[in-house]
Amino acid sequence: MALPKHIKVKESISELKALLKKASPLIAPRIRMIIEIKKNESTGISKIALAYLVGVDPNSVQTWRTLYLNKGIEAILIHNKTGFRPSVFTKEEHASIEKKLKDPKNGLRGYVELLNWIENEFKKQIKYNTLLKYSIKNFGSKVKVARKSHIKKDEDAVDAFKKTSVKSAERPLKIKKKNTKK
Repeated sequence: MALPKHIKVKESISELKALLKKASPLIAPRIRMIIEIKKNESTGISKIALAYLVGVDPNSVQTWRTLYLNKGIEAILIHNKTGFRPSVFTKEEHASIEKKLKDPKNGLRGYVELLNWIENEFKKQIKYNTLLKYSIKNFGSKVKVARKSHIKKDEDAVDAFKKTSVKSAERPLKIKKKNTKK
């Protein structure tokens, strides 16, 4: 088993804690690692123990330690994350899609029809899976759902049915009794 690496940290714990307060969530574990190294400077600390204390993978600890040894604290404080991918739809398009999906009379029977509607409405070519994942994530839609009622249902016919069915429901039902032999 290898001995723990002895690293000399130039910064004081108070300086590191001040940096930790200002740090983003991506940089904070790196600074916590440097603080733990500083606390165990005389005895040294293994990368596995350090990873356990900081709550990260041991390979990350090894990378960060090497980065600190070669380039110092400035390199630890820089993260090369480029950011998130921009959305496929603008805010206006998002609102229009949401309105279309929430409309009970819209007549959409699936994601293929929604995809065709988007292509006609916004003149955009997007992939089916992109639309599927976007709709599930942003609108909570599902692939197969039962409708509460048919989209072409005639409301007058429903009212007429309810008026005639009430009279038939008021009549008592005659129940036949089965002959049981004892």
